[in-house]
Amino acid sequence: MPLSFCIVDDDASARRMLQHIIEDSGLGEVTGTAESGQEGIALILSETPDIVLMDLLMPDQDGIETILSLQAQGCRSKFVMISQIENGDVVSRAYRSGIEFFIRKPINKIEVESVLYKVNERYAMGRYLDEIKLTLGKLEGLQFGLPQVPSGKRTVREIVQPILMNMGMISESGSRDMITLMELAVDGAGENSGSLPPLKELYERAAAKNRPVPAEAAKEVKAIEQRLRRALAAGLSNLASIGLTDYGNPKFEHYAPLYFDFEEVRLKMKEMEQGRDTGKVKVNIRKFLQVLHLEVLEGLGR
Repeated sequence: MPLSFCIVDDDASARRMLQHIIEDSGLGEVTGTAESGQEGIALILSETPDIVLMDLLMPDQDGIETILSLQAQGCRSKFVMISQIENGDVVSRAYRSGIEFFIRKPINKIEVESVLYKVNERYAMGRYLDEIKLTLGKLEGLQFGLPQVPSGKRTVREIVQPILMNMGMISESGSRDMITLMELAVDGAGENSGSLPPLKELYERAAAKNRPVPAEAAKEVKAIEQRLRRALAAGLSNLASIGLTDYGNPKFEHYAPLYFDFEEVRLKMKEMEQGRDTGKVKVNIRKFLQVLHLEVLEGLGR
């Protein structure tokens, strides 16, 4: 069964071009188009497409606002953002809203086809894995006579480890600290369950857990931050290396702008191209942990 698409873009020529590319390439069927954010919301909630191509800049509201509004209303479509803006902060905000990929304007047929083939593959793989998990869960319950565990009932460690593995930092000692910090952030969540506690507070709680003696705990706080910086530097370097080899690599497109300041990623890529290390590349621990915390909460169904 072909995938269904909706296109939301205030440029009529862009809508027509995208529709022709999708349908002429056999990528799927365009079930509707809209020229504004509000019109797009009504269309998408009505059509429930598999994939939505969303323009970033529109007269009534931007694409990120539109996506967040749709998600708040239960929309489960996959989103691809269309934009001529390459600002790192905007790109990061878009990825945090849940988009899969970016398509840059002016629209290029080869790029659109390449991106949408990847989205199709990811969508199909996601459905396939969901079916496998469901089947295995049922088989396990039948084999051992156990009550079936609801899908999505994962631990913090099970959520965090694949993310760190994809960024190439799972072997770093700081990866264990990240898991501990996320466990503490989730376990200690009260009314502000959606907010990450202050880093100092998390470091101190983690240090007290690892080093019960106060004098040793104080040293451990500094050690935790140092391990985190080394782990993030390793992850940034790995992603920059992937980006140099294949700028359209799904891991690079997803993780680089989402977890890191994209200008720092580009600076690292430039250093690698020139074969030097200036030491000027910085990592933003708070941003990284905030995004990781949001992914953990989503994985836990909170």
